[in-house]
Amino acid sequence: MSQAFAHLFQPLDLRHKTLKNRIVFGAHTANMSEGGLPGDRHLGYYRERARGGAAMIVVEPVPVNQHAVLTRGNFRHGDDAVIPHFRRITDACHEHGTVMIQQLYHVGAHGDWDNSFAANHSPSGAPSMHDSDGSHRMSATEIEQTIADFAAAAGRAQAAGYDGVELMAAYNAIIEQFWSPLANKRDDKYGGSFEKRMQFSHDLLAAIRRKVGEDFIIGMAISLDPGSPAALTIEQQIEIALWHEKLSLYDYTTLGTGSYFDFTKIIPPFVYEDKMGAPFAEAMKAAMSTMRVQAESHIRTPENADYVIASGQADTVSIVRGQIADPHLANKAKAGRPEDVRGCISCNQMCWGRRSRDYWISCLINPSAGREFEWGGDTFTPAQQPKSVLVVGGGPAGLEAARVAAERGHRVILAEATDHLGGQFRLAGLQPRRGQITDLIAWYEGQLAKLQVEVRLNTYLEKGEIAALKADAVVLATGSQPGMTGWQRGLPHQETLPGVDGPHVWSVEDVMRREARLGKRVLILDDAGNWRGPGTAWHLAEKEHEVTLLTADAYVGRDLARTAADFPMRSRLKKLGVTFVTDAVILAWHGDGATIRDLSTGEERRPPFDSLVLATTNVAETGLQEELAAAAIDFRAVGDCLAPRQAAAAIYEGRKLGLAL
Repeated sequence: MSQAFAHLFQPLDLRHKTLKNRIVFGAHTANMSEGGLPGDRHLGYYRERARGGAAMIVVEPVPVNQHAVLTRGNFRHGDDAVIPHFRRITDACHEHGTVMIQQLYHVGAHGDWDNSFAANHSPSGAPSMHDSDGSHRMSATEIEQTIADFAAAAGRAQAAGYDGVELMAAYNAIIEQFWSPLANKRDDKYGGSFEKRMQFSHDLLAAIRRKVGEDFIIGMAISLDPGSPAALTIEQQIEIALWHEKLSLYDYTTLGTGSYFDFTKIIPPFVYEDKMGAPFAEAMKAAMSTMRVQAESHIRTPENADYVIASGQADTVSIVRGQIADPHLANKAKAGRPEDVRGCISCNQMCWGRRSRDYWISCLINPSAGREFEWGGDTFTPAQQPKSVLVVGGGPAGLEAARVAAERGHRVILAEATDHLGGQFRLAGLQPRRGQITDLIAWYEGQLAKLQVEVRLNTYLEKGEIAALKADAVVLATGSQPGMTGWQRGLPHQETLPGVDGPHVWSVEDVMRREARLGKRVLILDDAGNWRGPGTAWHLAEKEHEVTLLTADAYVGRDLARTAADFPMRSRLKKLGVTFVTDAVILAWHGDGATIRDLSTGEERRPPFDSLVLATTNVAETGLQEELAAAAIDFRAVGDCLAPRQAAAAIYEGRKLGLAL
C-alpha cells in the first residue's frame, strides 16, 4: 500500500460487501447502448475501470419506465432482455474485485418527450426545467405503478449480477420532487406534512427491499445547490437522510452538486473549485450514525480524494471524470505513482460535451474512453517490429503520437521548433483558470522522459534534415497558424476584413505569447464561439484592459454551451467589465476603431478602439507536407496540420497513429 494514500486504500464494509479501497467510479450517462442493450463498447468501458482498481462502480442510470427515458442511449426499461447483457459486465468487473451497483432513475417533471414519447410524470404537474414542457400530475395509481417499476428494475439488476442499486434523487429528480415542499403540493398520503412527503421514498425503498432481500446494497444519490432557492438545503437533506436512516431504508448516500435549476454545477467545468461536494458530505457524515456517506463533484485526483477521506469528510469518494481520463488512477495511486496519473482537465468537451449532443461519451485527453473494446483499453501492445520514429511538432498531436509510439517500444525523436512543448494548447493553458492544461503538458514531459523519447527543442527541421535522419516513420504534427484575414462566419462571402492588414491587429496567439502591444481599449472578434475569444478576454480584463467581445452569435460562448462552461464564463467576464456585442459583425477596421453592423437591425456604428484581436479559425501549416510529398518522402500528418480543430481531434489522431505504427 502506498503510504502517501494510506487513508484512500483502507477497506470499507458496505452492507454485505467489503470495498477494497475508497475510490468509486460513480454513476454518469455513458450513452453507449446499442438498441437499448449494453454491448461491447459498454463492457470495455467499465471493465477497464475495474481493471484499473476502482473499488465500486455505479453503472449509469437505467430508466424505470417509459416516462423516465431521458437519452437516446438509455437502456431498455421493463425488459428482461437487458439481464444477460449486463451480466457480461458484472461478471467481468467482479473478476477484479469490484463491487457493482446499478443506478435507477426517473427525473419526474424534467424528462425529455423527444426521447421518451411519453408525458413527464411528477408529484404536482410542475413545469420542466429541461425544456418548455409541463408535466402530468400523477394519480395514486400511477405513483404505485412507478414504485412497482423501481422494484422490478432492482430485481432485474440483481438477476444481472449487480450487488446493489443506487436511486437517483439528485438534481431534483422525482424522489426529491416528492421530498420538496415546493415541488410536492399534494394533499393525499404522498404530500403535505414532512412524513407524508417521505411516503413515496419509504414505499419505494420498502418495495425494493422486499424484492431483493437483505444481501443487496441500496444507495441514494442527492445533490446540493445552495445558489438555487428551489433546491433543498443541506439542513433539509440531513433531516431527510436521518429519517430514512432510523428506518434502515438505505445503506449509503452520495452527495453531488448542482441541479436542474443550475445545471453548470452538476458536471463542474474548470471555472469552479475542486472538491465541491466535500463540504456537504462532511456535514452529512457528522449527522449520520450508520449510513455511509460518499463525496462527489470535482474530486479529480488521488491527492484530493485522500484528503477527503483522511479529514473525515466522507467514507468514499466518487471520481468520475478523473477515471474517464485515466482508468488506472486507483492502481497508480496505490503503487505510489501519482505522477503517472493523467489528470482530468475538467474541460467537459468529450464527456458531457458529447453526451449533451446525445452521443456516446469519450475524453479529450484519453481518446481510448469508449473505444476500449477496439483499442485494447488504455494499455499498449508492444510493436512486433520496433521502428525509429520521427515526430515533427510538439503540440498535443505530436506529444500523444510520440508517447504512444514509445509505449509500444519504438525509438522516438520528437522535434519541436520552439523552446517548449505544448504548441497552441500550452497557450490555452496560460488563460485564467486553465492551469490544468499546463499540468497535462508537464505530465507529457514526464512520461516522455520515462519512455526515453529524445526531445529536441528549438529544432526547426526542413526536408533535407528529415531525409538525413532516415527514420522508419515520419509523423508531421506541425499544427496551424492564425489566418489573420479576419474572415467571419457572419460575412462568409467576404474573404478579408477591410483594414485587417493595417496597424494594431493581433491574433490570440500574439496576446498569449505576450508579443502583442495592445492599447487600453481592445476589441476581440470572436468568430469561433469556443474558449479562444472569451479566455483571451478574461486574460486581458484581469490586466485592466477595456475589453469588448464581439460575435455574430446570439450569445457569447455558443460552442461552450455543450460543456456547461458558457454561463459561469459569461458571469465572470461581466464581473470583470467585459462588454458583449452579439448578433454583430465587423465591416472594417480603421486602426483606431471599427465599423460594426448589427445583424438584427442592419444598423452600423463606428466605436473607437486601440487594438483588434482576432479569435478566428486558424489555417493548417502544410508547407512541410508539400515539400516532403514533392521529394517522395513518406510521412503521416496528424492534428491541426491536417485541419485546424480543437485539442480532442489532435490527441485522438496522435493516439490512433501511435497505435498503428
